[in-house]
Amino acid sequence: MTLLAILLNVAIAKMGAGIGAGIAAIGAGIGIGQIGKGAVESIARQPEAVGDIRSNMIVAAALIEGVAFFAIVVCLLILFLA
Repeated sequence: MTLLAILLNVAIAKMGAGIGAGIAAIGAGIGIGQIGKGAVESIARQPEAVGDIRSNMIVAAALIEGVAFFAIVVCLLILFLA
C-alpha cells in the first residue's frame, strides 16, 4: 500500500471514532430522556408508587449510561490505536 492509502485509512478510522462517540452520547441522552418521561407520567398516574418508579428509573438510567460509556471507550480505543 502506498503512504497515501495508509494515511487515508487512519483518517477514516479517526473520523468514524468521532462520529461513533457522538452517536453514543446522543443515543444515551435520548434514552435517558425517554426514561424520565415515562417515570414522570407513571408518577402522575400513581403518586403512591413514587419509590418503586424512582428506583427502577435509576437502574435503567445507570444501564444506559454504562452502555454509552462502553461505546465511547471503544471509540477512543479506535481513535488512539488505529
